[in-house]
This record gives sequence, structure tokens and C-alpha cells, in this order.
Amino acid sequence: MTDVRPRRSALYVPGSNARALEKVATLPADVVIVDLEDAVAPAAKEEARRAAVLAIRRGMGSAEVVLRVNGLDGPWGEADLDAAARSGAHAVLLPKVDRAATVIEAGRRLEGAGAPASLALWAMLETPRGILHAEEVASSSARLACLVAGTSDLVKDLRARHTPGRSEVLTSLSLVVLAARANGLAALDGVHLDLDDPAGFAAACRQGRDLGFDGKTLVHPRTLDVANLAFTPGDEELALARRVIEAHAEAEAAGRGVVVVDGRLVEALHVAEARRVVALSAAIQARSG
Repeated sequence: MTDVRPRRSALYVPGSNARALEKVATLPADVVIVDLEDAVAPAAKEEARRAAVLAIRRGMGSAEVVLRVNGLDGPWGEADLDAAARSGAHAVLLPKVDRAATVIEAGRRLEGAGAPASLALWAMLETPRGILHAEEVASSSARLACLVAGTSDLVKDLRARHTPGRSEVLTSLSLVVLAARANGLAALDGVHLDLDDPAGFAAACRQGRDLGFDGKTLVHPRTLDVANLAFTPGDEELALARRVIEAHAEAEAAGRGVVVVDGRLVEALHVAEARRVVALSAAIQARSG
């Protein structure tokens, strides 16, 4: 079965914000992305790196901890990767990935810095070239575990405009999901920037779930509950999944090749998805418990 670790909510936390780094352990985020890139001013990069590593080593609750580093083509990327290798983070998020070579080089540098084999790489696809090379990036490294859509930078580079239905990035979002699923990776949707638009945020979460994303990246703690709810299997979905599994098992035991549940034909692919839904629900309950 594919990885069913809950990644419904992935909250960006500035590495330069000591208060936020301390508070994050109390929040219900499935993933905490400690950010050394966009959220940190150039003059604060060095101190933010030190503070972020110390905070990660102290612990951030039960969340999956990801360190977003600066790009390898800039003055801070190499030092960020060196620190990430020994930080205790679960993964390193690479920004603005637009080719496989970036992921491969990051993996090589992490290994050279003594990173454990368990330290994963995540890749942000947030440029037109990155989206067009999504499949190449997704298949580039055994360390790669997740693709993250960076819709803010993408809209800027496309010279598009943010719209309520996100028609300007739907093709790009689907390409991210396609590349991720083709290579057994997780996929996270981009951020919603308007914090005074709760209805729009909830709609974007539902849309991301319908497109196939595992969760959504977030910029504020107050959006956590809505994202977690949107990407949690509902009671009806879970009940149907269990009926599908049970009916398929009964049919196999009776030697029947055709199963119908609620008037719909059930095949092996539906059973596999039903099992994933049940496993995800159990993992979410374990986190909540």
C-alpha cells in the first residue's frame, strides 16, 4: 500500500520567528515546514538557520517536520543543506525545482554531509519550466517523497491572475498530481493567500482534494482546522469504503468475480482505493488520539 501518513495540512513557519517555532508543537498541523527561504530576509538567513535547527532538535510535537532551504544557486543553499543533514528533520523541501539535476545534486550534498537514508527530499514546482518538467523531477531520486505546488510564484511567472476557481493553474495542478502519482509520491496543493476569505479557502481545499492532492500548504494557523477537515475521509466515504472491502471479500470467498455495491460495479482498483481510505482514516485517528 502507498504511504498513508496524513499530510492534510502543511503549515509554513518562518525560521526567523522564535515565537512561532515554539508554538507550533501545540498546533494540529500534520506537517510543519520550517522556512528558510521566502519568509526570511537576506540579512536574517544565517541566524534563522541556526534557530530553525535548534527548534527542530528540541521537537515539534507529532508533526512531520520539513525544512525548506534556499536554492542551491544562491549564497545560502549549500550551508542550508549541510545544516539540514544533521537537523533531525524528516525531509528537506527544495524551492523552485525545474529539473531533475537539482534534486540529484541536493541528494548528493546531503549524503556528503552525513544525512541519514531516512531524510527525504521534497520538491516545489512553482515555475513554468518546473511544471513542464514535473515527471522528470518526480522520477529523479529515490529520496524524493513529495511534490509541492507553488501556485503564488507560478501565477506571477505565468502573468496570470488569481481567480476564485483557480482556472489559471488547474492544468499545472493536475500535472503535479499526475507526476506524483506516476512515481508513488505525495502531492500538496499551493497556499491560499487571502486570509479574509474563509469561504474561498474552504472551496480551494475541496477543489484540491477533488484534484487528488493529499493536503494543502498553509500560511496561517487559523486555517488548520478547515484544511484538516477537507482532507479527512468523511463518514459516508469511510462507510462506503468498508462496504466495498467487505463485499469484495465475500465475493472472493464465494468464488464470484462480479461485485456490486450500492448499484455500482466494484473492481480490484476500487478495493485498493477503499483500503487506502480506511488506512488513512486510521492514521488520522491515531494522530488525533
